Amino acid sequence: MSDDKKIIPGPPKRKIGGTLIIWLILIAAALLITQYLSNSTSVRVKLSYTEFLNEVKAARIDSCHFAGRKVTGTFKVPYRIPLGSKAIEYREFSVVIPFDDPELPKFLAEHGVKVSSEEKHTGFWTIFLNVLPWLLIPLLYFMFIRQLQGPQKSIFSFGKSRARRFTPDKQRVTFDDVAGCEEAKRELQEVVEFLKNPEKFSRLGGRIPKGVLLLGAPGTGKTLLARAVAGEAGVPFFSISGSDFVEMFVGVGASRVRDLFVEAKQNAPCIIFIDEIDAVGRYRGAGLGGGHDEREQTLNQLLVEMDGFDPNEGIIVMAATNRPDVLDPALLRPGRFDRRIVVDRPDINGRLEILKVHTRNKPLGPDVDLKKIAQSTPGLVGADLENIVNEAALLAARKNKDYIEQEDFEEAMEKVLMGLERRSIKIPESERKISAYHEAGHALVGKFTPEGDPVHKVSIIPRGVGIGGMTYFLPQDDRRLYTKSYLLAILARLLGGRAAEILVFNNPSTGAGNDLQRATEIAQRMVTEWGMSEKVGPLNLADSTQEVFLGKEIVSRSKISEETAKLID
Repeated sequence: MSDDKKIIPGPPKRKIGGTLIIWLILIAAALLITQYLSNSTSVRVKLSYTEFLNEVKAARIDSCHFAGRKVTGTFKVPYRIPLGSKAIEYREFSVVIPFDDPELPKFLAEHGVKVSSEEKHTGFWTIFLNVLPWLLIPLLYFMFIRQLQGPQKSIFSFGKSRARRFTPDKQRVTFDDVAGCEEAKRELQEVVEFLKNPEKFSRLGGRIPKGVLLLGAPGTGKTLLARAVAGEAGVPFFSISGSDFVEMFVGVGASRVRDLFVEAKQNAPCIIFIDEIDAVGRYRGAGLGGGHDEREQTLNQLLVEMDGFDPNEGIIVMAATNRPDVLDPALLRPGRFDRRIVVDRPDINGRLEILKVHTRNKPLGPDVDLKKIAQSTPGLVGADLENIVNEAALLAARKNKDYIEQEDFEEAMEKVLMGLERRSIKIPESERKISAYHEAGHALVGKFTPEGDPVHKVSIIPRGVGIGGMTYFLPQDDRRLYTKSYLLAILARLLGGRAAEILVFNNPSTGAGNDLQRATEIAQRMVTEWGMSEKVGPLNLADSTQEVFLGKEIVSRSKISEETAKLID
């Protein structure tokens, strides 16, 4: 399946690298000319007129060259200027004659000084070389500014929208490329039909939805659905990320929102898709930031554009987020996002359809059972399944196979779910023995707790970042609700590894660290959230500190007394 899109050509991009060499050459030339003009006499010592006459009398001057009143020349012996314990030597000098002295040529001739002269004039090149450095500086600055005015790079275009406009081509994504979320597809197909045939709905008094919010866990296909809408609608489609609105400069985000909707109005009917809208649509006045920061100004402008005083006919705003709990209520009200479409994790039938989509262009072996793979991957989303199919194809190619076999899918599932096998790591025999008994404890407890999931695979080969083995339990069905007996079975099998170490070695190891962490979390939630403790009772006593991170409270407030907290502990 291809997700390629054809971007409508815009202004040609300017390549900074193409002219960088020219700039460097011009800058180097300007610096060299400036250095030459300013330091052309740096190797000459500047003498006063009196010092010059004294040097002539002492017969230490070899030659003089007159250029108007400026005289340059050479010494017969180096001219020394003491500098601490050392001395600086000069072989050339320069001096300015303060007045016309008709006796000077005769004086120089008497002391054997060679004299030459030239007519004083200010030529074109002299003026040009003196003015050139000052002309190059503003010229280079102007060229640099113009160079940065390419698409999305201009320092004067902070307020311009960064949305990309897409148009479908022959390899466009359609609803046929989306599987595992039939309800969401039906809702969005109706939105597409609104755009293609608005009279069908307007004749009965219906109006086109102004906004569609896609909600779901990461990887469930929210962005893919938006791409499918772009491929099916046949209208301009503008895509932008929520983070593209916010900058460090005040007012930039609001300006980009205005610019985006101005462009959308010019191309109506059209669709605007904002990915990860929680980056800009977070609850206002929340968290530890100020009440009127740049993000809030951007959100205010977005609210006005979606349902403000000026109507936006023919513009549908689509947005995707996996954090609907942090969005501002004003953003979620009808009139802005009229439809909220939940893109949930697929069930077994949905996973089977997703696997069919991702394998339709891949050669499969006769032993491949996609239904079995779908049964073995409960809880996985479309992105996970696509990754499994891709890993299976890579594994088959690595083994020089002509098609993908079932064993490749099995190995790919283990790699994605449990991590890569680390067979090269050298483990002492004593630790291997501990790992073996530890995993056997998990497997035995899981075997004799029918309320839990059956054991699928046991291994002591390290995977991922862990150094121990792995016991994988494969759920029989997709679970939406968890009973108390099922959770107790999970707790039992989590503690089974540590129990085996104590029974066999009477010396528990750190290998149960992750098991204890997971068991503690489940037990705590059973008591504080799900009311499964007979002593505490059917109460929800979950700590509200998580609301600080959700951005709705500055501080947390305890809902339980000290006595109840002790009872929970």
